Amino acid sequence: MQEILFSAVIDAVVALKQASKGLPNTLLRDINAIHSNTTFGDLPRELQAGISAAVRAAFTRLLKEGYSVAPAEQGRQRPPPSDNRGPRRDGGSGRPPGKPRHGGPGKPSGRGGGRNPGSRPPRGS
Repeated sequence: MQEILFSAVIDAVVALKQASKGLPNTLLRDINAIHSNTTFGDLPRELQAGISAAVRAAFTRLLKEGYSVAPAEQGRQRPPPSDNRGPRRDGGSGRPPGKPRHGGPGKPSGRGGGRNPGSRPPRGS
């Protein structure tokens, strides 16, 4: 992988030199025009062609080496979980949604004898 990226960078530098037509000031201007917000369309035509060729060559080489190259929507699908044992990654409890942990409203929870302390009649009545 490192060799593929190194080759692409060298090809880009060579393409920049070709775009400047041997003029050092033009080469310097083209290099200084490249920054983190530069789009592909902002690059000189020669550099665009060099990058496109390097990408095609990289994908061809990766395919020859046995790597699988797929569109983003196919490559990001996750297989379903194999079992429901153990802690869940999303922090869930494993219970179906809406099922309370300890009983429900009006049902004893197994703690405190099943009474709701807030529902006692007031004393002295």
